[in-house]
Amino acid sequence: MSLHVIFVRHGETVWHAENRYAGSTDIVLTERGHAQSRALADWAEQADLTAIWASTLTRSQETARESALRTGLPVSVDERLRELDFGIAEGLTRAEMQQRFPDPLAAFTTDPVTHHFPKGENPVDAADRYLAFLTDLQDLQADHRDGRVLVVGHSTAIRLALCRILGLPLPQYRRTFPFLANCALNEVVFNDGVPSLLSLNRPVTPGALT
Repeated sequence: MSLHVIFVRHGETVWHAENRYAGSTDIVLTERGHAQSRALADWAEQADLTAIWASTLTRSQETARESALRTGLPVSVDERLRELDFGIAEGLTRAEMQQRFPDPLAAFTTDPVTHHFPKGENPVDAADRYLAFLTDLQDLQADHRDGRVLVVGHSTAIRLALCRILGLPLPQYRRTFPFLANCALNEVVFNDGVPSLLSLNRPVTPGALT
Protein backbone atom coordinates (compact mmCIF):
# COMPACT_ATOMS: atom_id res chain seq x y z
CA MET A 1 0.00 0.00 0.00
CA SER A 2 1.23 3.50 -0.83
CA LEU A 3 0.03 6.75 0.69
CA HIS A 4 0.99 10.06 -0.92
CA VAL A 5 0.79 13.02 1.43
CA ILE A 6 1.11 16.44 -0.15
CA PHE A 7 2.01 18.99 2.51
CA VAL A 8 1.16 22.57 1.53
CA ARG A 9 1.82 25.78 3.38
CA HIS A 10 -1.24 28.05 3.37
CA GLY A 11 -1.49 31.05 1.04
CA GLU A 12 0.07 34.42 1.73
CA THR A 13 -1.25 36.23 4.82
CA VAL A 14 -1.56 39.84 5.91
CA TRP A 15 1.65 39.45 7.96
CA HIS A 16 3.72 38.21 5.04
CA ALA A 17 5.03 41.57 3.82
CA GLU A 18 6.64 42.38 7.17
CA ASN A 19 7.64 38.75 7.80
CA ARG A 20 5.98 38.66 11.20
CA TYR A 21 6.07 35.36 13.08
CA ALA A 22 2.57 33.94 12.72
CA GLY A 23 2.18 30.91 14.93
CA SER A 24 -0.97 30.51 17.00
CA THR A 25 -2.32 33.94 15.95
CA ASP A 26 -5.35 33.49 13.70
CA ILE A 27 -4.77 35.77 10.72
CA VAL A 28 -6.34 35.85 7.26
CA LEU A 29 -5.11 35.59 3.68
CA THR A 30 -4.30 38.49 1.39
CA GLU A 31 -5.84 38.75 -2.07
CA ARG A 32 -2.63 37.20 -3.38
CA GLY A 33 -3.08 34.40 -0.86
CA HIS A 34 -6.54 33.71 -2.24
CA ALA A 35 -5.12 33.69 -5.78
CA GLN A 36 -2.50 31.16 -4.67
CA SER A 37 -5.30 29.05 -3.18
CA ARG A 38 -7.14 29.08 -6.49
CA ALA A 39 -3.96 27.98 -8.29
CA LEU A 40 -3.66 25.14 -5.78
CA ALA A 41 -7.27 24.21 -6.50
CA ASP A 42 -6.51 24.06 -10.24
CA TRP A 43 -3.91 21.42 -9.40
CA ALA A 44 -6.11 19.63 -6.86
CA GLU A 45 -8.93 19.24 -9.39
CA GLN A 46 -6.66 16.99 -11.49
CA ALA A 47 -4.77 15.28 -8.65
CA ASP A 48 -7.11 12.37 -7.82
CA LEU A 49 -7.10 13.27 -4.15
CA THR A 50 -8.75 10.97 -1.64
CA ALA A 51 -8.89 13.47 1.25
CA ILE A 52 -8.18 17.08 2.22
CA TRP A 53 -7.06 18.10 5.70
CA ALA A 54 -6.42 21.50 7.27
CA SER A 55 -5.47 22.92 10.63
CA THR A 56 -7.87 24.76 12.91
CA LEU A 57 -6.45 28.16 11.88
CA THR A 58 -8.34 30.35 9.43
CA ARG A 59 -5.47 30.79 6.95
CA SER A 60 -5.19 27.03 6.54
CA GLN A 61 -8.92 26.44 6.11
CA GLU A 62 -9.30 29.37 3.69
CA THR A 63 -6.54 27.88 1.55
CA ALA A 64 -8.07 24.39 1.57
CA ARG A 65 -11.64 25.54 0.87
CA GLU A 66 -11.23 26.19 -2.86
CA SER A 67 -9.62 22.77 -3.41
CA ALA A 68 -12.51 21.18 -1.55
CA LEU A 69 -15.05 22.94 -3.76
CA ARG A 70 -13.27 21.82 -6.93
CA THR A 71 -12.81 18.19 -5.87
CA GLY A 72 -16.07 17.65 -4.00
CA LEU A 73 -14.13 16.46 -0.96
CA PRO A 74 -14.80 17.83 2.52
CA VAL A 75 -12.14 19.70 4.46
CA SER A 76 -11.36 17.62 7.52
CA VAL A 77 -9.86 19.65 10.35
CA ASP A 78 -7.31 18.43 12.87
CA GLU A 79 -5.94 20.55 15.70
CA ARG A 80 -2.62 18.68 15.51
CA LEU A 81 -1.87 20.40 12.19
CA ARG A 82 -1.72 23.88 13.75
CA GLU A 83 1.39 26.01 13.56
CA LEU A 84 4.01 26.15 16.29
CA ASP A 85 3.23 28.73 18.99
CA PHE A 86 6.19 31.14 19.01
CA GLY A 87 5.60 32.45 22.52
CA ILE A 88 7.22 35.85 23.12
CA ALA A 89 8.09 36.10 19.41
CA GLU A 90 4.48 35.77 18.27
CA GLY A 91 3.52 38.58 15.91
CA LEU A 92 6.96 40.20 15.85
CA THR A 93 9.55 40.80 13.14
CA ARG A 94 13.16 39.73 13.67
CA ALA A 95 14.13 43.40 13.98
CA GLU A 96 11.63 43.83 16.82
CA MET A 97 12.91 40.65 18.49
CA GLN A 98 16.49 41.91 18.23
CA GLN A 99 15.46 45.09 19.98
CA ARG A 100 13.34 43.45 22.71
CA PHE A 101 15.17 40.21 23.52
CA PRO A 102 18.47 39.80 21.64
CA ASP A 103 19.80 36.95 23.79
CA PRO A 104 16.85 34.56 23.33
CA LEU A 105 16.88 35.41 19.62
CA ALA A 106 20.59 34.55 19.33
CA ALA A 107 20.02 31.26 21.17
CA PHE A 108 17.07 30.43 18.91
CA THR A 109 19.15 31.15 15.82
CA THR A 110 21.84 28.73 17.03
CA ASP A 111 19.44 25.92 18.03
CA PRO A 112 15.71 26.62 17.49
CA VAL A 113 14.65 23.40 19.21
CA THR A 114 16.69 23.38 22.43
CA HIS A 115 16.32 27.16 22.68
CA HIS A 116 12.83 27.69 21.32
CA PHE A 117 11.25 31.00 22.23
CA PRO A 118 10.14 31.35 25.86
CA LYS A 119 6.43 30.73 26.47
CA GLY A 120 6.23 29.01 23.08
CA GLU A 121 5.58 25.39 22.15
CA ASN A 122 8.47 22.94 22.25
CA PRO A 123 9.19 21.98 18.61
CA VAL A 124 9.64 18.35 19.72
CA ASP A 125 6.00 18.34 20.82
CA ALA A 126 4.93 19.86 17.48
CA ALA A 127 6.79 17.14 15.56
CA ASP A 128 5.23 14.47 17.78
CA ARG A 129 1.68 15.68 17.18
CA TYR A 130 2.26 15.75 13.42
CA LEU A 131 3.59 12.20 13.49
CA ALA A 132 0.60 11.09 15.55
CA PHE A 133 -1.68 12.65 12.93
CA LEU A 134 0.15 10.81 10.13
CA THR A 135 -0.14 7.50 11.96
CA ASP A 136 -3.89 8.00 12.28
CA LEU A 137 -4.08 9.14 8.65
CA GLN A 138 -2.49 5.93 7.40
CA ASP A 139 -5.12 3.96 9.33
CA LEU A 140 -7.93 6.11 7.88
CA GLN A 141 -6.62 5.68 4.34
CA ALA A 142 -6.14 1.90 4.63
CA ASP A 143 -9.10 1.29 2.31
CA HIS A 144 -7.43 3.35 -0.45
CA ARG A 145 -4.60 1.33 -1.94
CA ASP A 146 -3.05 4.46 -3.44
CA GLY A 147 -4.30 7.28 -1.25
CA ARG A 148 -3.44 10.88 -2.15
CA VAL A 149 -4.02 13.32 0.67
CA LEU A 150 -3.66 17.10 0.63
CA VAL A 151 -2.62 18.48 4.02
CA VAL A 152 -2.79 22.28 4.25
CA GLY A 153 -0.72 23.43 7.18
CA HIS A 154 2.01 25.82 8.22
CA SER A 155 5.65 26.43 7.46
CA THR A 156 7.44 25.59 10.71
CA ALA A 157 5.23 22.65 11.69
CA ILE A 158 5.60 21.08 8.24
CA ARG A 159 9.38 21.51 8.28
CA LEU A 160 9.58 19.88 11.70
CA ALA A 161 7.39 17.03 10.47
CA LEU A 162 9.55 16.52 7.38
CA CYS A 163 12.67 16.23 9.54
CA ARG A 164 11.00 13.67 11.80
CA ILE A 165 9.55 11.69 8.86
CA LEU A 166 12.89 11.54 7.05
CA GLY A 167 15.01 10.87 10.14
CA LEU A 168 16.84 14.21 9.99
CA PRO A 169 18.07 16.13 13.07
CA LEU A 170 15.21 18.23 14.38
CA PRO A 171 17.41 21.19 15.45
CA GLN A 172 18.48 21.54 11.81
CA TYR A 173 14.99 22.11 10.44
CA ARG A 174 15.62 25.77 9.59
CA ARG A 175 18.86 24.96 7.75
CA THR A 176 17.65 21.77 6.04
CA PHE A 177 14.37 23.34 4.92
CA PRO A 178 15.03 27.11 4.99
CA PHE A 179 11.85 28.06 3.16
CA LEU A 180 8.46 26.67 2.16
CA ALA A 181 6.72 28.67 -0.54
CA ASN A 182 3.05 29.48 -0.07
CA CYS A 183 0.86 26.85 -1.76
CA ALA A 184 3.82 24.89 -3.19
CA LEU A 185 3.73 21.09 -3.15
CA ASN A 186 5.88 19.08 -0.74
CA GLU A 187 5.11 15.43 -1.39
CA VAL A 188 6.03 12.41 0.70
CA VAL A 189 5.09 8.87 -0.28
CA PHE A 190 4.78 6.12 2.30
CA ASN A 191 5.28 2.71 0.69
CA ASP A 192 4.16 0.19 3.31
CA GLY A 193 4.99 2.85 5.90
CA VAL A 194 8.48 3.66 4.55
CA PRO A 195 8.72 7.37 3.62
CA SER A 196 10.40 8.99 0.61
CA LEU A 197 10.46 12.68 -0.30
CA LEU A 198 9.21 13.11 -3.88
CA SER A 199 9.09 16.89 -4.20
CA LEU A 200 9.89 20.05 -2.28
CA ASN A 201 8.58 23.54 -3.06
CA ARG A 202 7.17 22.41 -6.40
CA PRO A 203 4.93 25.18 -7.79
CA VAL A 204 1.46 24.14 -8.85
CA THR A 205 1.74 26.15 -12.08
CA PRO A 206 4.75 27.91 -13.64
CA GLY A 207 5.07 31.42 -12.23
CA ALA A 208 2.09 31.08 -9.92
CA LEU A 209 4.09 31.22 -6.69
CA THR A 210 6.81 33.75 -7.53
